[in-house]
Amino acid sequence: MDLRQLQALLAVAEHQSFSAAARSLHTVQSNVSTHVARLEKELGSRLIDRSHGVLTVEGEIVADRARRVIAEIRSIEDDLNSVRNEITGAVRIGVIGTTARWLIPPLLIAMKTKHPMVEMKVIEATTTSLIPMILSDQIDTAIVNLPVDDPDIDTKNLFTEDHIVVAPLGHPLAAFDRVSLKELARHEVLLPPPGTAFRDAIDADAARRGVELKVLAEVDGLRLLTSLAFQGFGPAIVPSGATPQWLHGDWKRVGVDGLSQRRVGLAFPRRTMPSAPTRATITVVCEVIADANDSAVEINPDQSILPVTQA
Repeated sequence: MDLRQLQALLAVAEHQSFSAAARSLHTVQSNVSTHVARLEKELGSRLIDRSHGVLTVEGEIVADRARRVIAEIRSIEDDLNSVRNEITGAVRIGVIGTTARWLIPPLLIAMKTKHPMVEMKVIEATTTSLIPMILSDQIDTAIVNLPVDDPDIDTKNLFTEDHIVVAPLGHPLAAFDRVSLKELARHEVLLPPPGTAFRDAIDADAARRGVELKVLAEVDGLRLLTSLAFQGFGPAIVPSGATPQWLHGDWKRVGVDGLSQRRVGLAFPRRTMPSAPTRATITVVCEVIADANDSAVEINPDQSILPVTQA
């Protein structure tokens, strides 16, 4: 096996055709076909279903390992440059929308000041979208809603925050400063779909108190969910960080008794070591969160998380 064969296999897997894979690698289709064929011959397995351009079961196994190999190779140069000079290279970080609203601006400023040679690529998405992106090496790390139940993902707590209701002015819930889960259950509310960590935690809290929430609509994306409440579609259960104190509008924040706090943390591949730019970014993320104060965002930084040492 060599690196070109692995890259060709991953390109076909991503683009689902040999011609598209060749264009992405800036080569000709015959080269991609040759690399994949040689890899299949060496391994004694058919890795790609030619009729559909998708990986076989054996191909999925090889591709999973290949992504880790390429990620490690890509990190070698970044790590060596960081030893010789200042930290250089690229980092791809994913972040959930409600946290991105207040975290990304100070993070970009801090990274520009402390590590000006690090190129940052920020991807905003839901936790359910970010975890597969980590596993497929599309991003290096992500700030997600916890817990994450995947044997190939490692996580560290960053902070916790309260669940609140954003109620449009004129809605009956806007008459309260705080409500109980029993009172909340009398009204239809916007929620994420079942199966997301955020929704499952809310349902578990409601079940423990013997109530069942009425669903107005289910939206997978807390920032969109919050926006719908801002625009008067209906009340939504969201994390407090989705509505920082400087943000105002025709809606009201309403506390909810009986809901546990949301945990937000870092997720990254368990089986590969983060590159120097990624480790530096993780350290700065922790510093920015530690510097956050109640006037900017209502969070409780997790003091147990340790800064990640740089190379």
